[in-house]
Amino acid sequence: MAADSVSLFTAIGLSEQKARETLKNEALSSLLRDAVIQTQAVLGPTIDKVTGTLLYNVASRLKDQKRLGFLVAYITSKKIITDLQLNAALDYVKSHPLDPISTSDFEKACGVGVAVTPEEIEDAVEGVVDKYKSQLLLDRYHFNMGLLMGEARSKLKWADGKIIKNEVDLQVLHLLGPKTDADLEKKQKAPKQRSETDKKADVVENGEVKLETVSLMEQLRGEALKFHKPGENYKTEGYVVTPNTMNLMKKHLEITGGQVRTRFPPEPNGILHIGHAKAINFNFGYAKANDGICFLRYDDTNPEKEEEKYFTAIKDMVEWLGYKPYAVTHASDNFDQLYEWAVELIKRGHAYACHQKVDEIKGHNPPPSPWRDRPVEESLVLFEGMKKGKFAEGEVTLRMKLVMEDGKMDPVAYRIKYTPHHRSEDKWCIYPTYDYTHCLCDSIEHITHSLCTKEFQARRSSYFWLCNALDVYCPVQWEYGRLNLHYTVVSKRKIIKLVETGAVRDWDDPRLFTLTALRRRGFPPEAINNFCARVGVTVAQTTMEPHLLEACVREVLNETAPRVMAVIEPLKVTITNLPGAGVLDVPVPNFPADESKGFHKVPFCSSIFIEQSDFREVMEKGYKRLTPDQPVGLRHAGYVIHVQQIIKDVTGKVIELEVTCKKSDASEKPKAFIHWVAKPLHCEVRLYEKLFLHKHPEDPSEVPGGFLNDLNPQSMHIIHDALVDQSVKNAKVFDKFQFERLGYFSVDPDSTQDKMVFNRTVTLKEDPGKV
Repeated sequence: MAADSVSLFTAIGLSEQKARETLKNEALSSLLRDAVIQTQAVLGPTIDKVTGTLLYNVASRLKDQKRLGFLVAYITSKKIITDLQLNAALDYVKSHPLDPISTSDFEKACGVGVAVTPEEIEDAVEGVVDKYKSQLLLDRYHFNMGLLMGEARSKLKWADGKIIKNEVDLQVLHLLGPKTDADLEKKQKAPKQRSETDKKADVVENGEVKLETVSLMEQLRGEALKFHKPGENYKTEGYVVTPNTMNLMKKHLEITGGQVRTRFPPEPNGILHIGHAKAINFNFGYAKANDGICFLRYDDTNPEKEEEKYFTAIKDMVEWLGYKPYAVTHASDNFDQLYEWAVELIKRGHAYACHQKVDEIKGHNPPPSPWRDRPVEESLVLFEGMKKGKFAEGEVTLRMKLVMEDGKMDPVAYRIKYTPHHRSEDKWCIYPTYDYTHCLCDSIEHITHSLCTKEFQARRSSYFWLCNALDVYCPVQWEYGRLNLHYTVVSKRKIIKLVETGAVRDWDDPRLFTLTALRRRGFPPEAINNFCARVGVTVAQTTMEPHLLEACVREVLNETAPRVMAVIEPLKVTITNLPGAGVLDVPVPNFPADESKGFHKVPFCSSIFIEQSDFREVMEKGYKRLTPDQPVGLRHAGYVIHVQQIIKDVTGKVIELEVTCKKSDASEKPKAFIHWVAKPLHCEVRLYEKLFLHKHPEDPSEVPGGFLNDLNPQSMHIIHDALVDQSVKNAKVFDKFQFERLGYFSVDPDSTQDKMVFNRTVTLKEDPGKV
């Protein structure tokens, strides 16, 4: 059989190697075999190369197999003779899945019988060359000839591209003459000037720079993603068309009015993380960009793991990111309908009650169920028994009769769980699985675009199968790549382990990358959304460096976080000659680069505090701040100070400096200005570093001992007695500031009336060589 097929395929011009490769693809080789046999019945055993190529292309690209004979007939009768016509033919049958096909409309769409004369080609090319004549004479052979080809082809859709190219070459040669040495030199490209927007949009993906310079809305609007239009689901590759598809589509459009509908369907058994931020932006963003609506639907089908706090936290995070759901729904809203459909599925012979244990059906090659072909009536009785609580957990499941794309056979639709549900309480003891629930809830809500991460691609065929098996409206599933970050874990199970072992305090520990943790650390939601936009709507999984997210955070906080002064490691400084004995009010701009945004006042007196690192007793090369021999300026105060005396404790540690001051305008300009505080508030400051030491803490080859053995002992440093100026005393939880020269900080929920707590959000982006 294989040898006969190889001979058959080489007869249409395939090499023997290509023929054998084709045989490895059963679906393709079957279609191609049928196409060749049909053609040989008309043309005889010898098939010319052009026809053979068309036959191979139609077999490899046709999605609706019932149209094979129809298209092959057009190829063998020489009515379709170019790949351009074949492309049009394939597009036409894809968008017209129902019988009968209008022959006249089809032939018109495919250019059947259209003859383009050499004179028409000559005239069209002449018109285009004349249009660009002045630029051609200026640029000569450096001109983009593809432009001439493109415009000529647009005028003569069905003309042979090779003939058009020959005519373009001929007319350009006639106009410009033969190429000179200057024409043969490679044209130098002018260096492209990059805008600030471009520079800010640099992201690194798997070690390579990738630019995404347009906003998320621009990436998602209209046809930017090549998604189907509402009501045109059947044009999507792999979509299964049934005799009732178009009728269901008509009813769907009557309900939705052609509106884009998406949904964000989290499981309420954990806190959302940075990967969910991309999903939220994609689902809500796609609907927003296309004037549609997006549902927040809780996939609450596993009562064992669901808690009310997760429902609340999920909705809070969606709204924190700036999105408002059109409606908040639950999979459990549909439990009655889902049960009725399960009964119908059994009656149609598509599902059965099975007694195999969970361990027996795990993996991709489990033994076939001996109960797969049991009588429908028997499965109906058993399923009713499952509902009434007649069986123990795991004793019976309801399974669907299908093979998924990853080879998994007969996925479970219902299982028994004697756990009260947070909404339906004790009404049910059987609960539907994701594989059964998800597509049907999408259908009920008339979702147009079911957007999910790439790992669900293996479930796409079951998604289409189940909707069609029940003869209900079938949405389209589209997949996109997950967003991950280095130096972290986002698995719910692993975060719970971190909490249980005391490695982190809770789900909102600022060292994690859950959304609640990022909010607590001080990350603005706009920065997270900007980060998702720059990563882009990629199909491939994307793993990013945390510093790229931090760069987005700095950009937002630089514009929104007012500047204040704080000292983390204080050193007391006494000014011995400050004019006047009282306390001065010094105005400090909230944003020094834009004083129109206002000022706040801080006290200034003879007793102030500076950072310990801003003084060195022994001068070192390149050090620009305070030393016994080098004065320094005080930011905003208008004074320059000079060290007079160094006071130390019994261990020799410097504990105080006595200095004199001069007005800045009466002194030589110092090499540096430092921040300071006077009559400050005492506060706690928490400084954070990466939680893990390695990029991939879950990778056994990188961390053999497991992620719990990769914890960074320096991931959090708490300073219990830092000082901050009084302007922050009325700040609320999550208010954000830039501590001048130190970084961006956010007020932590642990703050009390007696003592504020600040989390360092990110450090300042400074020159690493600055000292």
